Amino acid sequence: MTAWYARPVFPIADLSDALDFYCGCLGFAEDWRFEEGDNTLAAQVSREGCEILLRRLPGQAGSGLLFLSLEAEQLDLLRQEYEDGDVDIEDGWWGYQLMEVRDPDGNRLQFAYPAQ
Repeated sequence: MTAWYARPVFPIADLSDALDFYCGCLGFAEDWRFEEGDNTLAAQVSREGCEILLRRLPGQAGSGLLFLSLEAEQLDLLRQEYEDGDVDIEDGWWGYQLMEVRDPDGNRLQFAYPAQ
C-alpha cells in the first residue's frame, strides 16, 4: 500500500510577507512558487520534511492550522531558536501543553509537547 502524502494549505494575504516570515524567521526554505504574469499566487516552504503550501487568498487569510508533534529535545531546541530570533510564541493547552506560533496573517502552527 502506498503511504498517504499530505500538506496543509495556508491562505495568506501577501505572499512576500509570508515567505519572509517562514524563511527568515521560522527557518523554512522556499521550494517553489507559482506565478501568473506579475502575480505570485502560491509557494511551498519546507523544513525537516514538513511542507506548507502558502496560497494567496486574501479573503480567507489566517484560517490555517498545522499541528506538529516533535520529540521533547527537538521542541526545546526549536523554542530556543524562535526565542533567540524574536519570534512571538504563545503557550497553549489542548489536553497537553502546546507551543504556538502565528504567521503574519494569523495562520497557526501548534507544536505539542510530549506527554510526561
